[in-house]
Amino acid sequence: MIPGVDHHNTHVATAVVVTGGLILLSLAGRAVLGTGEKAVMPAGKLSIKGLFEALIEFNVGLGEMVLGSHGRKFVPLFASVFTFILVNNLVGLVPGMTPATDNFNTTFAVGIFSFLVYNIVGIKEKGFRYLEDFTGHLPITFFWLMPLMLVIELLSHAFRPVSLGLRLAGNMTGDHAVLGVFLELLPAPFVYFVPMIFYVLGLLVCFIQAFVFTLLSMAYVMMAQAHDDH
Repeated sequence: MIPGVDHHNTHVATAVVVTGGLILLSLAGRAVLGTGEKAVMPAGKLSIKGLFEALIEFNVGLGEMVLGSHGRKFVPLFASVFTFILVNNLVGLVPGMTPATDNFNTTFAVGIFSFLVYNIVGIKEKGFRYLEDFTGHLPITFFWLMPLMLVIELLSHAFRPVSLGLRLAGNMTGDHAVLGVFLELLPAPFVYFVPMIFYVLGLLVCFIQAFVFTLLSMAYVMMAQAHDDH
């Protein structure tokens, strides 16, 4: 944290900068990919193309694992969410930088986006039958329980973007706070070596939190598309 800086505005600025940077990287990636056979040839060395390929392959595998054969059509969506969260998380590992993902406003906004996506997918897949999911698919003989189930389901769905946002913001705030404390407490020359342990752990936390958020978002889409066989 930098004294005298309005960190609420910094969160917004970081999110905007990261988004702009990802757009520029995408344009650069398209330029590097080229056309024809060059575009489909795997990267032979560490490069922007190789980085994009690794991110896409990871999200393709995750999408197929959670959503089955329909997972590939959601790859552009979830790969964008995963990359946005991951890059914002990694920004917090740079001394003096304030990541957007340790602010609940940012993470809740991404949670709302996930909420809208899976509900739109559910309505598109099932039409008006999607509303049956909010009544627990109870048989008509238990119609008197439907109002209770409706309230429970509505509360459950409403809390999803909140839980997604709280989980991500809370974990990233704690991770970056621990790293910042050790950077301030350790004297030289230990400050150059001991924090490396926490940087490695921080990298792991950054990746895991992006993974968990994306996985849960995919799971919500999977449940919204699921058809009741009873």
